[in-house]
Amino acid sequence: MKHFHFNHYNNYKLGLLLVVIAFLNIACKQETFEEPLVSLKDYQIEDGFELQAVASEPYIEAPVAMDFDNKGRMWVVEMKGYMQNLEGTGSDMPNGTISILEDWDEDGITDHSKVFLDSLVLPRAIAHVYGGLLYAEPPNLWFVDIKDDKPINRVLVDSLYSDGGNVEHQPNGLMMHMDNWIYNAKSNFRYQKKHGQWKKEPTAFRGQWGISKDNFGRLYYNTNSTQLIGDYVLPNTVIKNPFYKPTEALDKKLTPNQNVFPLHPTSVNRGYVDGILDKDSLLVNVTSACGPLIYRGDKFPKAYLENAFVCAPEANVVKRNILTIMPSKVTANQAIPNKEFIASTDEGFRPVNLFNGPDGNMYIVDMHRGIIQDKAFLTPYLQKKYAEKKLDTIIGMGRILKVVSKGNHSKENIDLESLNISELVNLLKHPNGWLRDRAQQLLIHKNERSAIKLLEKLLENTGNPIAQIHALHTLNGLNALQFNTLLKLLYSNSHSSSISHGLVLLEQFASEAQVLPFEKLIQKLVSKNNPEIDLYLLNSLGDWISLSNEKFFPVALALSKKYQDDLVYQESLISSLRGVEESFLSFLNEKNADASKNKLFDILNKTISNKEKQKKNFIYTGKSIGTDARTAGYNIFRNFCATCHGIEGEGIENLAPPLKDSEYVTDSSERLALIILHGLSGPIHVNGTLYELDAIMPGLANNPEFSDTDIKNIIEYLNNAFPGNSTKISVERIKQLRDKKPKSGTVFSEAELLELKGLK
Repeated sequence: MKHFHFNHYNNYKLGLLLVVIAFLNIACKQETFEEPLVSLKDYQIEDGFELQAVASEPYIEAPVAMDFDNKGRMWVVEMKGYMQNLEGTGSDMPNGTISILEDWDEDGITDHSKVFLDSLVLPRAIAHVYGGLLYAEPPNLWFVDIKDDKPINRVLVDSLYSDGGNVEHQPNGLMMHMDNWIYNAKSNFRYQKKHGQWKKEPTAFRGQWGISKDNFGRLYYNTNSTQLIGDYVLPNTVIKNPFYKPTEALDKKLTPNQNVFPLHPTSVNRGYVDGILDKDSLLVNVTSACGPLIYRGDKFPKAYLENAFVCAPEANVVKRNILTIMPSKVTANQAIPNKEFIASTDEGFRPVNLFNGPDGNMYIVDMHRGIIQDKAFLTPYLQKKYAEKKLDTIIGMGRILKVVSKGNHSKENIDLESLNISELVNLLKHPNGWLRDRAQQLLIHKNERSAIKLLEKLLENTGNPIAQIHALHTLNGLNALQFNTLLKLLYSNSHSSSISHGLVLLEQFASEAQVLPFEKLIQKLVSKNNPEIDLYLLNSLGDWISLSNEKFFPVALALSKKYQDDLVYQESLISSLRGVEESFLSFLNEKNADASKNKLFDILNKTISNKEKQKKNFIYTGKSIGTDARTAGYNIFRNFCATCHGIEGEGIENLAPPLKDSEYVTDSSERLALIILHGLSGPIHVNGTLYELDAIMPGLANNPEFSDTDIKNIIEYLNNAFPGNSTKISVERIKQLRDKKPKSGTVFSEAELLELKGLK
């Protein structure tokens, strides 16, 4: 009887357990979740496309950058501390996060998020590289490994990544390139992890916020007033001569105009200046261009491949430009006259970054915040506009929008971690650039030698130059690229783009033993008469020239003369002449009687002169971007001057008069400098009001903590915050004004200041 009771009880427990498991299973796998609904009725998008909100608050706030992991999940950088109010307070709060967004019911909309990193101060960029996450939190660049969606083994990559500067003017981007280096915007350094060690080396200085690349590998970026800038050549191919800074091959304005076409009057920083707004109060030219993207996906119509998209958050639009790519030049033009790809009347729409996705679509990072002008640059005009429109109340929000082509909603969710080596190599042929890029990274990170033969086989696919380029750089990243492998490619009937990359990579094999094979190869390549191949021959000759001037000077000169009116070719040659400039000049004079008329002759002499003076391209001497004047001035004002004059310059009763609308700020920078240097006592009139204050403003002339540059920076900030008729003042003039002391030997009075003549 007891035995029967025992079994009965066990069966009861087992049944109950199965019911609980079934319930939990249903609960954990429910098909739908309560997802936030975001209205996009105030948004217009080009015909043939749809705009979808795939993530929004409460799952994210103030996103500024994103990346996808190998499972296709979105990782988002949330800069929550940026301009939370009109006063700009709270920017130093450690409330920034990096979050992982998930779509549990697989309907394309985020329904869960979890914090990967928190307590960050104004984080700005991330990149999934080397099996972990690289992220920027000023002034540092960090790398962490990832285990179970948690950070481990944090490593400081660079303590000067964004040393100084303003939040709007600090390095960002962190884009892994096909050459296996990580490039940034607003920076002249690139990064790479090799054999467990992080490397940092100079590169050309590029842009302001956001960076992108085309399928060949040229880099694109912009500044707030120029919608698209780019390099005509592959990165680091024309800067190898430290004594010459290229002017034609790099940092070129690609768009002939900077026109923008908003749907409504928007709030911009200097809308009171003639020409900023048209007669209908619409913005004429971009003032906050950022986040450029070259579309490299496979879900848009063919005509959109390698179009350049650009964010203009101040106008609530995303622009589209069509690129025209030539061997030594790139141009970009508005896709549809007087019309933007995306435009909205929602003034909270703040697109700040664009990204290609693993599904082949384009993603928009919408910070969705009312205030997007940093306090250091905020004019009273814009501050008033923000207040009138209550834009400071648009806070605590954020969106990730996806652009899809109508009729092409196919989902391609590839878990890259589950793919074998053969499948990863096959992805290098995929039409989606995001998948090609990440497959290349994974192959290098896995360091699986079985990939080598497959990659070498892929190089034989002359009909797919993009796949060849990725295979070349994957082999190079695996330290498996061989001289003979490159020779085979360079002698083949491959496309000029593959050959160009091959020439760049071949230079590392320059040695005495390879001089004769390379000489024969050059003869073969020159006979192709291909402008693109000729260009990369010129900029990859350097290490070969150092081995044999006799063999390679004539080739260099012949190619230079062939393109003598194109400065890009001449700059490429100068890059290769590093160390032998004088010898080549002698050779040039011997062989070319008209050398003085050539562009090459001019820049060659300039390079030699720079060499004699040891005047290097600044990218080889600069250590950090430094802090711009207005930001530095604002920091001093906030920490020192605002204690008496108020954070908004409104003055503090019985302590200090207002700076706002004060003629002592708006009328003369030199008079303002005298006050800051030597001090001022009351009574004093400001904007017609008498302030009979007992307190004396002390001067900073004898304070060793404040330099002449600091004084200049304070004045520049005040001139921006409270604009008037003041003109700029130099450090040299401030130095002179130190000696223009008050008659009393203490501080100036209002009467004495008004007696001074000739002040500007």
